[in-house]
Amino acid sequence: MSALITPAAERALTVRPALSDTVSQTLTMAWRALKKMRRNPEQFFDVVIQPLLFTAMFAYIFGGAISGDVQSYLPIVITGILAQTSLTACMATGTQMREDMDKGVFDRFRSLPMARIAPLAGPMLADLLRYAIAATLTILTGLLMGYRPHGGVLGVLAGWLLVVISGWSLSWIFAWLGTIARSAQAVQGIGMMIMFPLTFLSDAFVPSQTLPSWLEHFVKVNPVTLVINAVRDLMNDGRLTANVGWALVGCAVVVAVFAPLAVRSYSRKV
Repeated sequence: MSALITPAAERALTVRPALSDTVSQTLTMAWRALKKMRRNPEQFFDVVIQPLLFTAMFAYIFGGAISGDVQSYLPIVITGILAQTSLTACMATGTQMREDMDKGVFDRFRSLPMARIAPLAGPMLADLLRYAIAATLTILTGLLMGYRPHGGVLGVLAGWLLVVISGWSLSWIFAWLGTIARSAQAVQGIGMMIMFPLTFLSDAFVPSQTLPSWLEHFVKVNPVTLVINAVRDLMNDGRLTANVGWALVGCAVVVAVFAPLAVRSYSRKV
C-alpha cells in the first residue's frame, strides 16, 4: 500500500486539515449518508413504526393502571417515548458504522487526506434527520390521541429540539462502540443492554416515587431521567428550569468524552 502512495500524497495524509476543510468534509460525508438512507428506506423503519406502535401500546395498556385513564397518562408517556425513540435511533448509528467498516469503506476514507472525525461526524450529522422524524411522529401521535401540552408551541418546539440534541450526543457512545466491537451484531447486542436499563429504569413510564428506594436513587441519577424531566418542564409546563440546563450539560459531557474516544479508536483500528 505504501508503495502506491506518492511522497506528496503521504505528506497530505499527515497534515492536519484546517477547520474549514474539516467542516466541508463532514458535510460531504453527511450527504453521502443521506443518499444511503434514500436508497435504503428500511433505515427509517425504527423511527417511523416504533413511535406510533409504542405510543399507542404504552398509553392504552398502562394508562388506566398508572394514571387512572389514558388522557392523564399522555403527558407522562409521550415524553418518555420521546427519550426512548431517540435512544433507539442513535443505536442504529453504531450498527451502520460497523457495517461500513466491515465492508472496507472506512479503509478507503483513511487513505484519503481528510479529517479523521469526518467519517464519524458526517453520518451522525445525517442521523439528525432520523431523530427529528422520530420526535415529530411521537408528538403528532400524542396529539391525535388527545395529548395537549400546556407549554404551547414554543414549549413543544424546545422539547423537540432538546430530544434531537440528546439523541445526537448519545449517538457518540454508539459510534465509539461501533469502532471497538467486532461486528454489527455485537454493537446491536451491546446497544440493547444499554438502551433497556436506561429507558425502563427511569421515570419515562412510571413515577419514580412508586419504585423501591434503592431503585429510585438510580432513577434520579439516570441521564435519561434528566432529559425526560427537562422535556416535561418544557412541553407540559412551558418552563425553562434547571433540569434543562443539566440535560444540556450532560449532553455536552457525553460528546466531550466519547467523541475523542471514537476518533482515537477509529484511527487505530480501521
